[in-house]
Order: sequence, then C-alpha cells, then structure tokens
Amino acid sequence: MGRALLRLAGADARFELVAAVSRSGEAIAGIPIAVTATGGLSGCPAFDVAVDFSLPGGFDAILAECVARGAALVSGTTGLEERQRVLLSEAASKIPIVWASNFSTGVVVLEDLVRRASIALPQWRVEITETHHVHKLDAPSGTALTLARAARKGLQGDLPAIHSVREGEIIGEHVVSFSGPGERLELGHTATDRDVFSLGALEAAARLKGRTPGNWRLADLILGND
Repeated sequence: MGRALLRLAGADARFELVAAVSRSGEAIAGIPIAVTATGGLSGCPAFDVAVDFSLPGGFDAILAECVARGAALVSGTTGLEERQRVLLSEAASKIPIVWASNFSTGVVVLEDLVRRASIALPQWRVEITETHHVHKLDAPSGTALTLARAARKGLQGDLPAIHSVREGEIIGEHVVSFSGPGERLELGHTATDRDVFSLGALEAAARLKGRTPGNWRLADLILGND
C-alpha cells in the first residue's frame, strides 16, 4: 500500500510528496523523497495531510504528529484497539480525519446497500464471508466489521455472523448474504487490483484538505454526499 500510494501520488498533479515513513527509514527505490523512520516523525517537513496505512503499533505516533501540527489524517490502519479508537475520536475535535477499513469506491457503495437492505429486511438472517491472502494479519477483516455494523442498522434478529478465509494471494472478497423464507439475497465486492485502495485514499486526502475538524465519512468525501 505504501509503495502504491507513493507511486500514484507522485503521478497526480494535486499532490506534492514531502516525505515517506517506514519502520526502517531506508530509501525506497524509484521514490525521490526523504524516507523517515517511525521514530523520526517530528523531523518530517511540513505537510497538509498524512495518509496512514500502517499497523496498530505505528498508529499512535502519526495521529499525535497530525494533532501537534494541525494536519489532516487519512487512515486505513485496521486492528486498532479500543484505546486507539478513543484517541482517534478525541483527535477529531482538533483536526479533520477520515478513517475507513476499505477505501475502494465499490465498498463504499456496498456498505450503503447493506445498510439499506438490513432496514428493508429486518428479520432476515445475515452472514458475511470475507476472503483474503494468507499474509493478512487481522481476522475478521476491518471491512467485514464495517459491513457488519452497517447490517446492524435494521436487523431485529441475530447479529451478522462473520466467516474469515485466508488462502492464496486473494486481494479481497466480501459477500454479505441475506436469508429469508424461501429466498436469498447476496451483495458482494471483489478487488482485483490493489491500486483501488490507494486511489480511494488519495481521493479522500485531496478532498479532506481544508475541512473543519471532525470524523468525516468516506462516503461523503468520495461520493460527494457532503
């Protein structure tokens, strides 16, 4: 994700890359900008928006740095602890933030469809199956949890069951199944190119700059519902 973000942002005239951050701080081939180790965030040049796709262990530092500088934050880091979610909520009173488990436009639409279906079919059983590559660390995926929260908007019966599958090099598949008497409705999304997540995050970053502090919804930023 980091390399894709740097490659795509570097080719987009809306952005000026000022620094990259990695655990090692080593130079990245083909990327002509400074690379800072996680512990050296305070030494980064001035920036308007930080785009974070790290791990929970690196999340606190970039959030604190954005608050200290009054810079916006776009984050797709999943697996956050409740403590970190509280920090994220508190920071939104000071800076504009968008956090999402998935930045693809298709998943933004899927979440909306799942919410609407659960309201229309409140007594149907809902199950979510998410499939990812064997290297993915968190299970269930952050996207599956987001879809489960969307489904809870209208459900009167059991909460959604989530099934996680890890196999091969699958980028990401999510299927939400609604089961009623004698019929079944399925809503799903398949990512076939990792760039969709980076493109969505960069679009969110471009639209987040200059906003007032708050927790901004990805749907509002990307789909223009604001």
